Amino acid sequence: MKPELTQRENLENIPAYRDFRKHYGVVAGAEALVLKALAADTSHPPLYIAADEEEMRRVEMMLGFLGVEADIICFPAWDCLPYDRVSPTSGISGARLEALSYLLHRKKDRPVIILTTVNAVVQKVLPRSVLKETAFDIKKSGFLDMEALTTYLAANGYHRVETVREAGEYAVRGSIFDIFPANEETPLRIDLFGEEIESLKYFDPLSQRSTGEAAGFSLQPVSEIFLNEKTIKRFRGAYRELFGAVTQKEEDPVYNAVSEGRKTAGLEHWLPLFYEEMEVLPDYVPEAVLVFGENAEAARQSRLEQIYDFYEARRENMAESSFSAPYKPIPAMRHYIDHNRWAEILTAAEAVHLLLPFPAPGEGKTEKTVARRGRDFSDVRVQDGANVYDALITHIRALLKDDRRVLIAGYSEGACKRMQTVLEQHGFGAVLPVGSFDSLSALKKNMAGTAVLPLERGFEATDFTVITEQDILGDRLVRPAGQKKKSRKLQDVLEDLSVLNDGDYVVHEEHGIGVFSGLETLSVGHAAHDFLKILYAGGDKLYVPVEHIEVLSRYGSDSVSVALDRLGGAGWQSRKAKIKKDLLAMAEELMKIAAARILNKTDSLHVADGLYQEFSAGFPYPETEDQENAIKDVIADLEQDHAMDRLICGDVGFGKTEVALRGAFVAAMSGVQVAILAPTTLLCRQHYQGFHERFRGFGLKIAQLSRLVSAKEAKQTREGLKDGSINIVVGTHALLSDKIDFAHLGLLVVDEEQRFGVKQKEKLKKLRSQVHVLTMTATPIPRTMQLSMAGVRDMSLITTPPVDRLAVRTYVSVFDSVIIREALMREHHRGGQSFYVCPRVADISKLEKQLKELVPELKFVTAHGQMATEELENRVSAFYDGKYDILLATTIIESGLDIPNANTMVIHRADMFGLAQLYQLRGRIGRSKQRGYAYLTYDARKPLTKTALQRLEVIERLDTLGAGFQLASHDLDIRGAGNLLGEDQSGHIREIGVELYQKMLEEAVAEIRFKNAAGSAGEEQTVRHEWTPQINLGIAVMIPERYVGDLHLRLSLYRRLGGLETEEEIDGFAAEMIDRFGDLPGEVENLLQTVTIKHLCRRAGVEKLEAGPKGATVSFYKNEFAAVERLVGYIQRAAGTVKLRPDQSLAYIRSWDDPALRVQGSKRILQELIALLEGKPQPE
Repeated sequence: MKPELTQRENLENIPAYRDFRKHYGVVAGAEALVLKALAADTSHPPLYIAADEEEMRRVEMMLGFLGVEADIICFPAWDCLPYDRVSPTSGISGARLEALSYLLHRKKDRPVIILTTVNAVVQKVLPRSVLKETAFDIKKSGFLDMEALTTYLAANGYHRVETVREAGEYAVRGSIFDIFPANEETPLRIDLFGEEIESLKYFDPLSQRSTGEAAGFSLQPVSEIFLNEKTIKRFRGAYRELFGAVTQKEEDPVYNAVSEGRKTAGLEHWLPLFYEEMEVLPDYVPEAVLVFGENAEAARQSRLEQIYDFYEARRENMAESSFSAPYKPIPAMRHYIDHNRWAEILTAAEAVHLLLPFPAPGEGKTEKTVARRGRDFSDVRVQDGANVYDALITHIRALLKDDRRVLIAGYSEGACKRMQTVLEQHGFGAVLPVGSFDSLSALKKNMAGTAVLPLERGFEATDFTVITEQDILGDRLVRPAGQKKKSRKLQDVLEDLSVLNDGDYVVHEEHGIGVFSGLETLSVGHAAHDFLKILYAGGDKLYVPVEHIEVLSRYGSDSVSVALDRLGGAGWQSRKAKIKKDLLAMAEELMKIAAARILNKTDSLHVADGLYQEFSAGFPYPETEDQENAIKDVIADLEQDHAMDRLICGDVGFGKTEVALRGAFVAAMSGVQVAILAPTTLLCRQHYQGFHERFRGFGLKIAQLSRLVSAKEAKQTREGLKDGSINIVVGTHALLSDKIDFAHLGLLVVDEEQRFGVKQKEKLKKLRSQVHVLTMTATPIPRTMQLSMAGVRDMSLITTPPVDRLAVRTYVSVFDSVIIREALMREHHRGGQSFYVCPRVADISKLEKQLKELVPELKFVTAHGQMATEELENRVSAFYDGKYDILLATTIIESGLDIPNANTMVIHRADMFGLAQLYQLRGRIGRSKQRGYAYLTYDARKPLTKTALQRLEVIERLDTLGAGFQLASHDLDIRGAGNLLGEDQSGHIREIGVELYQKMLEEAVAEIRFKNAAGSAGEEQTVRHEWTPQINLGIAVMIPERYVGDLHLRLSLYRRLGGLETEEEIDGFAAEMIDRFGDLPGEVENLLQTVTIKHLCRRAGVEKLEAGPKGATVSFYKNEFAAVERLVGYIQRAAGTVKLRPDQSLAYIRSWDDPALRVQGSKRILQELIALLEGKPQPE
């Protein structure tokens, strides 16, 4: 039965309430001051209970800034709902267990502050007696029992994988053991000799390279369930006692999995059944004093209500479950603390401290005021003509005059630097960055400090004042405190995701489209050699040596109606020749446009730096590195005296609009007009609102022109554009009408150009050479295409997600009506909206019925691509305006839709979507201050394929990889790539595949540029295209299965090896292989040498090299050698050991019985030929 709960009554009914110590004036941010004082008493450490995770992290950072001399221990709550079907993430479980282990073994004389949340403290924890037995210590130069270690890992929640990337994973490769402990920042690599530890190193989970030596480490579990004979027996008994006997016929995956010694998703929600008695967090520190703030008690009551609601929903759902295996919930009080137990904990505590901002009515005078709220400048921001920075400087000077320290807190280093610059330009240059309170205290008395602290509001303490960025500029969007920026060097991770699978369509440069059929080891000259097997039409087979893997490219994702080519058929070559001709024509046209743009002079635009910094300070995010680079690119382009034509590419919500806003500000403040062109009325509205809000207070007039604007307003806007009274206009294609005249158009911003029609594109093409043009697109562009366009069209890529995008929590599970209803209702109760996405239009009617039953309280509207354009826009606009709670739609929402109020997404049958689609869809949510939640569901009755499961696992952990927008480039949608070139190239892409199309485009652009350069020099030259040298040295060339067991990993390594170009890169790859897998076997050494020889062949102009015990033969590409005279002299000097054969090849007479001599000798021959070509002395 649900308890009746009210905040103050509950507290006042606890007998000990009158003894609670109340601290007043503790506003947000000042809690750390009280905790610092309490931590001085080491015999009674403070245990602070925050209302939520955000508050806990804020207090943690503030304690760090204050330089508190105590250990700060955080005990987080599970990051899943009560009675969920998913487990807490291994990182969270690891952090909890590490905190409990610290408390269990802590030295009593060492100061400590424990931080936790209401959600964490109301949940019972495993008993201390169990945790004492769980650590596993590993020391360098010690011995390691592998069997004991693998048994420990399996029992304590670790997963065996091929490549370790996440906490809670381990991999075994021969004598090398990789492991990512839950309590370590980075994984470790153990190199064994028998049972002796030869080396122990940390390594980078992205590059997989070692980063430094480790002395040793202590393994902690990554799950709070320790599976062993004792706990399994206890669980089985307790489960049967609660739910009755489980018959052999009954499908009960939870009971059956535990009985077999396996864990299943969500098993932690039956945690109390594994242990005799559960404990609570204060049991681990019985001497602690409890501290909590004004919102903690309300949060506790809210959490208890939620727990009871879920329990009741699960009980009701058991009887009517559509699944063959219903969810059997354990009673709430087995796992959580009820009100009576909470009262006992508070009464038994050494002391309880309440931190309150001000006393309640009738509660008497304040004993001591810790701090008070600081100055909020919102009154200045709304005053016409008032400048918030002038008011801020006046306030700072007054505080400094009173001998107070002043700290300006920003959300990022960039924000702090910008604040320094703006204050300096307003006449106050005495601001320095400080890393701690001691540094602030050390400043001269007339100086203020800045620091990165996630505080929403400032406060005034006894001797110092904190002013926050939000006090000055209004609401900000912030990265959750303590969250670190991930490395963006992710090529290795992406290689793993994009590796070939059996059955994938591939394109061979010379033979066309076939089907990849796996790796096969064949004997060549009595030596084993790995080949990629490709099947063609008519059952023909082609074997490609692994060192030539680069001649193969993936066809792309749209492979439904692909026709295979015939080996030796003429069809492929003729298709390729026609496409090459078209690409050359297109590249020439692009080059002409680029040349005309540079020749035509246009306005050079500049703006005063002080004004620009003020405008930039209004951006409510910390800029990402990519954004900063794109902004610099745009401003540099605008300052030139010829027209800009730059493409800004990045996913929706990655911050392209801010780049456009900065450019528009520079242009408008320089006295020219700016036009923003959007493809739909909804996007037009969004841009208008965004521009109108950001430009407020700068004296610029902004107007809108679309079908939503009345005829009268449209007429006034056209007149304003003509007479120059309107500075900035946002509109749809109506802006390109002949009826529109601009007084002085200087910058045109185009959003999603590929969504405009042919006529509009022609008009844009004419404008390109006359005014500055900035185009934005959310269509992914791979790096190869970026390179191919270099010098033709300037491009800036924004591939780093902004801070808020990292907040999306992703859950993958079978469809569960209890969880989905809770998700939709929770979003509704916090004032937000939800997306419900399905893969097919045919699913919509079934899901409409389901939603009516599931959430009858909510209103929903449907939208899909088969609707008329106007109806679709009207429906989406109504959702945008908040008239509906849920948008039930197909994948039409994956691009171009920005609805910040929608922060929950349910994806129906997520297994039917591609990886890029899932990422793009999830990118629609989590872009406001609210956390985003994505639920990827699948049908329990339809088992997932291995590929679909892999896809869902990747998307679930993708944020931790930080792969972001780059992932979409690897799963490129065929439709988007061609259109970006201003032509419909999708037919060509369909004929030859995405990757080969990009390569041919790059070659075409290079050829036209080379031809133009040669023409201007009056020479006839041609571009030499790369070819694939044929090499046979009669040696084993492969990565043996005994060295790298996993086929996908071997293919990934082959694919990476095919992309290496220099000797340094090959050496680096070899070092990585030794680091990851151990000493190189002879076959791998041979493979690396063969790749080196392949690159030397290209430099030497050699098409074929064959070597054996009696020497080698060398054939030149197209039977040509560029330095014929030198070659003749070389042959003559060789005195019969080098002969020219009738077929124009060279024969080298050698004695090479030893394969190692053969390899070194072949390299020397090639180096000699390269020296001849380059006119250099022969190598020693």
